[in-house]
Amino acid sequence: MKYPDFFDAVPRLKLRDPLAEFLGACNEGVIEYGYIDAVKLAGHSCPTVASAYWMTRQALGALYGAELPERGAIRVEFREDRLSGVTGVIANVVSMLTGATHDTGFKGLAGRFDRRQLLFFNADVPLEIRFMRTDTGDKIDVAANPQAVAGDPDTAPLMRRCLSEDASAEDRRRFATAWQDRVRCILLERGDDPAVFIVCRAS
Repeated sequence: MKYPDFFDAVPRLKLRDPLAEFLGACNEGVIEYGYIDAVKLAGHSCPTVASAYWMTRQALGALYGAELPERGAIRVEFREDRLSGVTGVIANVVSMLTGATHDTGFKGLAGRFDRRQLLFFNADVPLEIRFMRTDTGDKIDVAANPQAVAGDPDTAPLMRRCLSEDASAEDRRRFATAWQDRVRCILLERGDDPAVFIVCRAS
């Protein structure tokens, strides 16, 4: 699979999954995800997918510090409805990374490893998403503002041309390059910019 080089430069997310360890899926239950995994899940790379991956990584880093986050022990609450805007796309990425599901996840074994009732929508939270450790109750609120990262001004007209099927091969190449360059900027240049990503501890 050939993809933009910057995908591999995006910092990865490492977690420990007790279910994976219990069932022998990986040594000590340690699972590592990269941005490319979010891209594969969504089937594309865009500011929304990038924001979903980065918000999750930032939130878990704030929640767990030097510890490995525990996949399957993280409750996630979205302020918006699951059908509102891009919330569903973001939730799919967050669910993959955290293991949290509403009612479609693994039911558990003898009362352990249940992945249901960990993902909620229409929540009364101040920012876009709240992540909570189920063991300590610590909470982190996050939001993304990818609109703060301007792209190449030619991107919009090139997109319109490509969607109308009047575009040349060069137009399509230029559009794809410009589109991914904005994603690269969001993740690698503006990932720690509070104007783009808000991360704060909830009381």
